[in-house]
Amino acid sequence: MPDQYFDLGDLPLASGHVLPGARLAYQTAGTLNDSRSNAVLLPHMYSGTADFMHAFIGEGRPLDPRRYFFVLPAQLGSGTSSSPSTTPPPYDRGAFPPVAISDDVRAQHRLLTDHLGISRLAMVSGWSMGGQQTLEWAVRYPDLVERAVPFAATLRNPDHCTVFCQLHTDALRSDPAWNGGFYERASDVHVGLRRHAQAFALMGASSHMYRQEAWRELGFTSRDGFVQGFLQAYFLPMDPNDLLCQAHKWATSDVSADHGGDLDAAAARITARVTDVAFTGDLFFPPEDVRADAERIPGARYEEIGSVWGHFTMFNLREADTAQIDAVYAEALAS
Repeated sequence: MPDQYFDLGDLPLASGHVLPGARLAYQTAGTLNDSRSNAVLLPHMYSGTADFMHAFIGEGRPLDPRRYFFVLPAQLGSGTSSSPSTTPPPYDRGAFPPVAISDDVRAQHRLLTDHLGISRLAMVSGWSMGGQQTLEWAVRYPDLVERAVPFAATLRNPDHCTVFCQLHTDALRSDPAWNGGFYERASDVHVGLRRHAQAFALMGASSHMYRQEAWRELGFTSRDGFVQGFLQAYFLPMDPNDLLCQAHKWATSDVSADHGGDLDAAAARITARVTDVAFTGDLFFPPEDVRADAERIPGARYEEIGSVWGHFTMFNLREADTAQIDAVYAEALAS
């Protein structure tokens, strides 16, 4: 799908910096009804783009474009919205200012209200960093969100997940060609990108996936072939600075940042009907962390999807995984 763009102008950031000439890329699917009441926002995950979220939309499925109008925003740092790789000097590459999840959500709010004329969302939903954005939406704009369905995300990034973010960002920076983020071509940092992919090979799926050799279902004949042919192939085309920008947002995500660090006070602001979804074996956002959040959020319902793919369940690598995700959406939208 082709991207559309909304000009944000000079965007004040949570860090105190200002990003000049900021732009938000987005895509849409379906038709907004006359009452403007059928809008659904689908923010994407780390390393993704708006394109990825079309995987959950389809006629005859719960996210049916004949029934809903979908807005798919690209997060800042994604390479399509304002990013280190697309911003001119002096804010380019390694000099791109730090961005927060709250900056994404405030930009998306402007897109919806100022540009698309939408003042109410039937649902916000995303996976991983998309889930972090979903929770930020529910806390920051409670009057706008009717339903919130975060998959594999928490109100505050867990400490062990932050340590992982430090690992995979250090892997990127370890490349001899890194040059403080001022490399000439992203492909020059291929050693760092391969190390980064190796970190995700360790944490993205569960140990059961390796034990069962589920990578064979994808056509690979060895574990190392899976790591190279799936994960390295996925990350190698990406820009390291863009990944680092996103990783900083992931690691520092915290809905209580504007509430004195009081997570209970932040969660108490949520009025949306929340379905908090965890993946069995997820090493980034373990089910026990997601369940604890669901107990903190007023009226939230906890769901757990079982798959050997752990955090990667949302990649729809098995038909059974897609069916479970669709079932969650069907139940959430029926309430």
